Amino acid sequence: MTTYDAPVALTSLPSLSFLGAPAAQARAEVLVLAARAPQGAESGPRLLADGPGLEGLDLPALEAVAATLGLTGALDEVVRVPAAALPGTPVAADVLLVVGTGEELARGADPTRDSQALGVSRAAVLERAAARAARALAGTGSACFSMSPADEVEALHVAQGALTGAYAWAGRVPAPPAPLGRVLVLLPEGVPAPRPATALALAEGVALTRDLVNEPPNRLTPAVFADLARDVAASAGLEVEVLDERALAEQGFGGILGVGKGSVHPPRLVRLVWAPEGARRSVAMVGKGITFDSGGLSLKPAASMPEMKSDMAGAATVLGTLLAAARLGLGVRVEAWLALAENLPAADAQRPSDIVTVYGGTTVEITNTDAEGRLVMADALARAVREEPDALLDVATLTGAQIVALGEHVSGVMGTPALRDAVVSAAVAAGEAFWPMPLPEHLRSRLDSPYAALRNAVTGSRGGGMLTAGLFLREFTGSVPWAHLDVAGPAFNDGEPWAGVPTGGTGAGVATLLELLRGYED
Repeated sequence: MTTYDAPVALTSLPSLSFLGAPAAQARAEVLVLAARAPQGAESGPRLLADGPGLEGLDLPALEAVAATLGLTGALDEVVRVPAAALPGTPVAADVLLVVGTGEELARGADPTRDSQALGVSRAAVLERAAARAARALAGTGSACFSMSPADEVEALHVAQGALTGAYAWAGRVPAPPAPLGRVLVLLPEGVPAPRPATALALAEGVALTRDLVNEPPNRLTPAVFADLARDVAASAGLEVEVLDERALAEQGFGGILGVGKGSVHPPRLVRLVWAPEGARRSVAMVGKGITFDSGGLSLKPAASMPEMKSDMAGAATVLGTLLAAARLGLGVRVEAWLALAENLPAADAQRPSDIVTVYGGTTVEITNTDAEGRLVMADALARAVREEPDALLDVATLTGAQIVALGEHVSGVMGTPALRDAVVSAAVAAGEAFWPMPLPEHLRSRLDSPYAALRNAVTGSRGGGMLTAGLFLREFTGSVPWAHLDVAGPAFNDGEPWAGVPTGGTGAGVATLLELLRGYED
């Protein structure tokens, strides 16, 4: 991955190759297999090894040995089996690592559950298993993933899981163990090999997103974020324009300027464009980039602040997606807007009761300075629609109400019904969890203000907070098909790692947006 001059430690990726040969010829330190939990009268876990490629491997013996070592097939369970425990098995690896998939395969195929609608396909289950295994293999030089993909799509998901699961934030001090160095994906006979570049592009976009979210806010200020975006643009053939505080004032971006008034680190608005020759359709993406959110004068509780370095995850997701789209050479014009500011209560901080004028002339009464994300997004959305894209997408860690409604692993999506549903479909194909949410018209009146065209937040009621935030953003989208992705919970994991998801930035949304962009290619 490109090294940047900005003080941001960017993570390198493992190498990747696909191998259409028996596991005995893989030549890796570890052979990775997946297992499911027992079903019905089965007495123990069962390996997912129903295709060719594991010739000579005594699967019943491996299942028995793994069970004695504690394998139950439970979701995300990992058990290591020394190859020496299986005498006569022609496996060119010292260790066999078996990762559990639990009952996810059965749940994903069950029409009475929501699992499939939340992206739990067979391909997604294999991707999760590969990611969990790769996370467990930190410090390992090479691993061969033999997970019996049924087709090219499943093989691609296995590779993506292995690459993203190997992630370890390079900025940690002391340094983390070296991530898995080389990934081989074993292909059963008849399964064509995907292009390694396809999996690597997604993994690079996810890694960039995670890296940015993990950076401490004293190092990732709006200006540093903008500088890094310039470097990404230079590495990927993107057009780039950065508006500083003077240009923002001259052009009337009152939302971003108002949020940034309380910080010594001035705001930025970054525009990046991927413009492939011959592209006839265009998509605009807008990302919320609050590099730290104290809540401003509407100060957050102390316990809520440590993770607020992640309030720029929307902008990071947009930048990571654009990088991946450029690496893949997608045949659609993509224009990205990163709305970057730091929300602090110092100096001439924005006050409740202030009125700001966002780009295009709409006035907004500030009722809560902690509802700042929608202000910077209003500016960027109002500017983006001037280009008349075919679709407009915004990504933001916008509301705590999203977490209350959908939890920490499911994102909400609102907007024009057809585009909203297209985002959900893209998420299902990508193996991510998005749920469609409404924008009830009866809630719109809550945003009325006696002093301005709108107020930025509803006071006196906690109900429907995610939805009223979406309704606020809709005011700045004109007639362009639009979808708002609220990733407040899924974008940042403040607990222990799970599956292939590390502590910190997760990269949630990159795979979904990339899948959606493919649908706009000519």
